[in-house]
Amino acid sequence: MTAGWPAQLVDGDVRLRPLRRRDADAWMTLRARNVGWLEPWDATSPEPVRGPRPTFGQFVRALSAQAREGSALPFAVDRGGELVGQLTVSSIQWGSLRSAAIGYWVSQHVAGQGITPTAVALATDHCFGAVGLHRVEVNIRPENAPSLRVVEKLGFRDEGLRERYLHIQGRWCDHRTFALTAEDVPDGLLARWHRRQRGIGSP
Repeated sequence: MTAGWPAQLVDGDVRLRPLRRRDADAWMTLRARNVGWLEPWDATSPEPVRGPRPTFGQFVRALSAQAREGSALPFAVDRGGELVGQLTVSSIQWGSLRSAAIGYWVSQHVAGQGITPTAVALATDHCFGAVGLHRVEVNIRPENAPSLRVVEKLGFRDEGLRERYLHIQGRWCDHRTFALTAEDVPDGLLARWHRRQRGIGSP
């Protein structure tokens, strides 16, 4: 089991908690309402997918198994008790690297309200603290303006372009990599985000 898991991370009315099978109806409804908003950025398999798609229960069980193995942390994103998105810490590497990647999505109806930066800050601080990682990265398509605004608000370092990095909607797509190490945010990323919201200092 990964250190720091399971976990609930809270700031104001934003909460990260483990994704559960009983989230199925709310999750499926949210995804259906946001097909046009999310599908352009959804990763796909370069190999033909054979057989039925996994059920939501199978999806959650697979993520939970990764959490037990220490390779992922699958969070639901709640606002005021309402499921509004998902954040997954994935590709957790130990040894001399101690790194992970954060991926996220939120419903369009709550976009631009500070929920995603807060969720990413909560998860990053948890990775640097309880989990014991040293580096966190976010990989974003250059065309994904809303997601680019998230890392800009939080002050992630732009580490450049990864060409043909990930398969999305039938083709290999470039991504920009943004990262932080624990030394970059000695007081925590959430504290820095709060200062930025209040207009105090730089991100």
